[in-house]
Amino acid sequence: MSKVAVVSDSNSGITQKEAKEMGVFILPMPFTIGDQEFFEDINLTQEQFYEKLKGGDDIRTSQPSPEQVMKLWDEILKDHDQIVHIPMSSGLSGSCQSAMMLAEEYDGKVQVVDNQRISVTMKASIRDAQRLAAKGYSAADIKKILTDHKFDSSIYIMLDTLYYLKKGGRITPAAAALGTLLKLKPVLQIQGEKLDAFAKARTINQAKTIMISAMKSDFENRFGEKEGVKPHTHLYIAHTENYEGAQLFKQEIEAAFPGVTVEDVDPLSLSVSCHIGPGALAVASSMMLPDEMEDLGIVL
Repeated sequence: MSKVAVVSDSNSGITQKEAKEMGVFILPMPFTIGDQEFFEDINLTQEQFYEKLKGGDDIRTSQPSPEQVMKLWDEILKDHDQIVHIPMSSGLSGSCQSAMMLAEEYDGKVQVVDNQRISVTMKASIRDAQRLAAKGYSAADIKKILTDHKFDSSIYIMLDTLYYLKKGGRITPAAAALGTLLKLKPVLQIQGEKLDAFAKARTINQAKTIMISAMKSDFENRFGEKEGVKPHTHLYIAHTENYEGAQLFKQEIEAAFPGVTVEDVDPLSLSVSCHIGPGALAVASSMMLPDEMEDLGIVL
């Protein structure tokens, strides 16, 4: 049986410590702050990141260098036959395309998956890849399965402030000023390649209601959840420096989706956080793959 390793990056929200516990390999994402380079979870903690972000420091995202990627792959291939590499969505970073180009030099031993996810849904893909590898699937087979089901996930994010969208040039100063005046809590969506506007709310509670309604619609219309059938969609909560709010939201989500347990409450990727700022709340989902449903006896 071929020994398959699973590799990703810190956009998954998986820390170096958690990676060791899970048995996966995580590339730390680089950030340039001022004139210094930092690496997520190596010499840049969540606390330090938000301190610098709120302090007005110029934070720019980057991607691992080719040397970093290939050094990790070469080291892993000493003890493994193949690699499944799962970077963040190609619509949010160039790291996926770069990895695909580098993989051409590895004669099929490295399979790069663009399943267009980030943060907690990306973490779900990593778990799926691990499970499939343990069942004996090849890296190429795992890539195909994850790619075929890349759109079976959703993330809805409520922003606490428009300041960072304005700072990053994603909305105009006039729109930001109007939104601040009206005390809007915009809801964004990640469903596939990009971070898009989804709805506008006047209060946190209204934003939560919008996100829950949107997720219920996805459950019914996209994921085929039905009454009387055992749930086959995973639910997650994510946040940006808003742990207490996330714990409260977890209770509200579980009340809204009877029989479904929120599996993770994780910080959102810092690559997303630098564009949306602190105080955000998110609900995310990923549909089980067919093999997992079969293992659990779920028949749609």
